[in-house]
Amino acid sequence: MSERLQKFLARVGFGSRRQIEDWIRQGRITVNGVPAQLGLQVNGAERIAIDGQLVQVRAFGQRRRVLAYYKPVGEVTSRRDDAERPTVFEKLPRLGDGRWVAVGRLDLNTQGLLLLTNDGELANRLMHPSSQIEREYAVRILGEVTPAMLQQLRQGVALEDGTAHFDEIIEAGGGGANHWYHVILREGRNREVRRLWESQGVAVSRLIRVRYGPVALRRGLHPGRWDELDEAQMNELLQAAGLPPKHAPAQPPSHSRRSDAHAPRAPWPSPRQGAGSGTARGKGRGPFNPARGRPAR
Repeated sequence: MSERLQKFLARVGFGSRRQIEDWIRQGRITVNGVPAQLGLQVNGAERIAIDGQLVQVRAFGQRRRVLAYYKPVGEVTSRRDDAERPTVFEKLPRLGDGRWVAVGRLDLNTQGLLLLTNDGELANRLMHPSSQIEREYAVRILGEVTPAMLQQLRQGVALEDGTAHFDEIIEAGGGGANHWYHVILREGRNREVRRLWESQGVAVSRLIRVRYGPVALRRGLHPGRWDELDEAQMNELLQAAGLPPKHAPAQPPSHSRRSDAHAPRAPWPSPRQGAGSGTARGKGRGPFNPARGRPAR
């Protein structure tokens, strides 16, 4: 059994398919000592090297894994940083084969849910605009927000990289100069949530991603910690990505699949009823306040 090189390397976790295709064009990948070409068929028995380093892969036996990581403010979503800031990859469990691939990015000052997987093909599906997967954020706004501004944000705002809008904006409480909202959109452009609000002359003082598709950030999960999706959660995510569900082998006990074993598993509160399925369900009177472990009032 064989498959295209870029799909094979993505599936076993060396990057997204698009990223690996770029590496092939750049001549960074060799197969049996020969520069690879797009569309080359492999079965895993070949000597595959990236930047001269042989990669160790198991042809078709690797178990697909996904982590729901709570990215704190101050970590970057990259493997290396010229400024030597901490990265999200430093606290993840080690993989015997492949590596963790981030599903999208969160900027330095944004915290919240970041999905990571050892399946680059799944990551590519989840990030691709055609998947139309919802991203939900809790956002604290500094400044007066008027009904006309909210209407404009729903209808669309011209940004430097094209028109953008929120699919939903849900008021979530707050007082004084600060007010909380939950916003939902279906794309992941750079700093899109911040730029949309700033286009209306207000400032984002706090931004937390609380949901990606059917996966919600669990209440009680601390920044810098992670949960590993179980079989039911994985099947929901595969369905959202347009992939067939799979029956995984028996999973290890749940305490070995979390970085904080004794925390409760309730989802992040959302003011929207039924915000997705499975792990995304939840309701509350405002966005979760990590400092107090309950909804902000």
